[in-house]
Amino acid sequence: MAYASHIINHSKKLRNAPDLLWHEQALLFRWFSYDVQPSIAKRDEMWKMRCHGYVPPERERVTKSFTNSTSFFGAYKRRNVSTTNLKVGNSIAGLEFSKQYSGLQVPLRRGFASDAGLPPHQEIGMPSLSPTMTEGNISRWLKKEGDKVAPGEVLCEVETDKATVEMECMEEGYLAKILRGDGEKEIKVGEVIAITVEDEEDIAKFKDYTPSSSASAAADKTPSASTPPKKEEVKEPVTSPEPKVSKPSAARPTGDRVFASPLARTLAEENNVPLSSIKGTGADGLIVKADIEDYLASRGKQVPAAASKTAPALDYTDLPHSQIRKITASRLLFSKQTIPHYYLTVDTCVDKLLDLRGQLNALQEASGGKRISVNDLVIKAAALALRKVPQCNSSWTDDYIRQYHNVNINVAVQTDNGLFVPVIQDADKKGLSKISDEVKQLAQKARENSLKPEDYEGGTFTVSNLGGPFGIKQFCAIINPPQSGILAVGSAEKRVVPSSGAEQYKFASFMAVTLSCDHRVIDGAIGAEWLKAFKSYIENPESMLL
Repeated sequence: MAYASHIINHSKKLRNAPDLLWHEQALLFRWFSYDVQPSIAKRDEMWKMRCHGYVPPERERVTKSFTNSTSFFGAYKRRNVSTTNLKVGNSIAGLEFSKQYSGLQVPLRRGFASDAGLPPHQEIGMPSLSPTMTEGNISRWLKKEGDKVAPGEVLCEVETDKATVEMECMEEGYLAKILRGDGEKEIKVGEVIAITVEDEEDIAKFKDYTPSSSASAAADKTPSASTPPKKEEVKEPVTSPEPKVSKPSAARPTGDRVFASPLARTLAEENNVPLSSIKGTGADGLIVKADIEDYLASRGKQVPAAASKTAPALDYTDLPHSQIRKITASRLLFSKQTIPHYYLTVDTCVDKLLDLRGQLNALQEASGGKRISVNDLVIKAAALALRKVPQCNSSWTDDYIRQYHNVNINVAVQTDNGLFVPVIQDADKKGLSKISDEVKQLAQKARENSLKPEDYEGGTFTVSNLGGPFGIKQFCAIINPPQSGILAVGSAEKRVVPSSGAEQYKFASFMAVTLSCDHRVIDGAIGAEWLKAFKSYIENPESMLL
C-alpha cells in the first residue's frame, strides 16, 4: 500500500484527483484482507483502480455493465457501474498487484515520475526498418528539441542496411531530448535515440537526461573486478616491446642497481645491450632472457625503418564504411562462402535485337515516350526465360527448394553511396515501355538514396550489366542471396562470321552473357536450358512481343 501511495503521489496525472488517495488505500486494504471475497469483485475493483492511471490514448477497452458490492473496513456500499469506455494503458495504482493476473498485465512502454523528479515521458528507440537490420545510422533529424510532434510526422531519416528510410512519430507530444544526433553511426536496434513528453513545460527537465544504463554499467564493472594482476604479466611479453625500449622514462637512474638473470646479463654483454634501458618483466622487475631478445628484435626492426626515412611517405585517405557498404560486403562474403557457384557463358547475336530497338525507339519518340535501352530488352528476355524454365526462379532452404510464381527482376545500380538492386515486380507481365520507365525511376531514386523497402525487396533473380555503361566484355557476378541465379551482361562487339549468302564472310554483333548458378538448386543442364531460352528471345526479339 505504501508503494502504491508513493507512485500516486509522484504521478502527474493523479495529483489533481481530490480524494483519490484515500479511496485507493481502501481498495488496497481490501486486497490484503483475507475476509473479502477474492473472485470477480477483486478484478472489477482492479479495473477501476487502473482507469485512474496514466494511459496512452491508443488503447481502449469496454467493460461490461455490472453491479457489485464493495466493502470499506467492514461497511458495505452498493455501486452501479454503467458501460464505460476505459482507456487501458500502463497501470500506476494497480501496477504491483496486476502482476499476479496475466489478463491484466500491460507492458510498460513509458517512463513515469520518479524520485529524480522526471515527469512522464517516452523513450524512442532505434527501430528495425528491414528484416536484416541489426543497427542503423541517423542521417539527419527533421525535428529539433522543443518541437511539437504529431502522429505521422517524420522525426528523422535513418540509414538502414539497404536504404535511407524516414522514421515517423507514433504519438502526439514534444521532442524533449535528442540523444543520438545527426551522423551518429552503428546504433543498435532498440537503443534509445530520443525522448518525448506530453507537456511543453516538461522539456527543460530533460536537458541533462541520460537513458538507463544499468546493464552496461554492470558489464563495465565485471572486467575490472575479474582481471587479476597476473594477466598483465602474462600479456606483457606478447605485446609489442616498443614501450620497454622506446620511452626515455623507462631508463633507470645511473645510481640504481639493475637486477638481471645471469643468462640475460651474458646475452646483453654479447650484443652490447645496456641493461639500464630495459624494463624487466620477471619477478620484482628482474630482467630475463626474453627481455633481451625482445629488445634485440625491436632494434632490428628499427634499422630498416630508419633507412626508409628517405623514401616518400604514402599519401592516403581513410573513408569510413557506410551502412550499405558494410551490409553489401557481409552479404556477398556470405554468398561466396556458402553458395556453391558455377558459371555458364554463351554468346548471343544481337543484330535483330538492335534493329527492333531502333524501330521501337522511333515509335517512342513519335509518341513522346522515353527511349528503350538494350538492358530493358535483356530484363524482359530474362523474365520470359524464367517463366519458361521456372527451376531457375527458385531459392534454397534447409528443408526444401522454394519455387516462386512471381518473376521479380532485381537490377544492379551503382551509385556514389554503394551498390543498390531495385526490383521490377512481375517483369514477365509488363511491356518494354513500362519496364523502361520503372528502371529509370528506380535508378534515379537509388542515386538519390531515397529507395523504400518495397523498391528493393522481393526479387527472385538479378541482372547486372557492365557491358553497356562500361564496355566490359565478360564477367562473373556473385549471387544475391537468397536467390539462386544472377545474369552478368557484357558489351556487344562486332565479329567476322561465315556468311551463307554470296559473300563468304559478314559482320555480326555478339554479346556475351554469363549465368552464375547455385548448384544446390540449379543443375548444369537446367542452367544450360535457361540460357538456351534466353538466347532464343535475344536472337528472335519479336517473340518477346507475342
